[in-house]
Amino acid sequence: MSSESALRTAYDKGLDLVLVSAPTVQPPVCKIIDYGKYRFEQDKREKEAKKKQNIVEIKEVQLSCRIETHDFETKAKHAIRFLGDGNKVKVVLRFRGREMSHQQLGKDILDQFRDAVADYGTVEKAPVLDGKLMTMMITPVKK
Repeated sequence: MSSESALRTAYDKGLDLVLVSAPTVQPPVCKIIDYGKYRFEQDKREKEAKKKQNIVEIKEVQLSCRIETHDFETKAKHAIRFLGDGNKVKVVLRFRGREMSHQQLGKDILDQFRDAVADYGTVEKAPVLDGKLMTMMITPVKK
């Protein structure tokens, strides 16, 4: 059908001629529909897709080389709660002063932390030293 006759038919019915396919397609594909209703349904579909979208946040847990047992357990519980909510956890271990000469101690603490949350998350990024910080990323385990 020619575009003029399609426009005339749409005008006679009190509806709109809407281009459905890309404008470069030959021949162009059009529909005779109510454009307001078409936009409403398209927006409704986009909102539904947005609702189903899962946004992953990155939560941070900070440790030190001289962390005590109870403090370590508390930080591990916080990380487990974050992983249970579906968030990633960034574990940061800060070295101060002469602690930089004992980097192996820091790595051992991060390995211990990894073992404490092993049931709830897996290591995405292994411990890496960046200046005075040693960081590690943990992602939640898929259910």
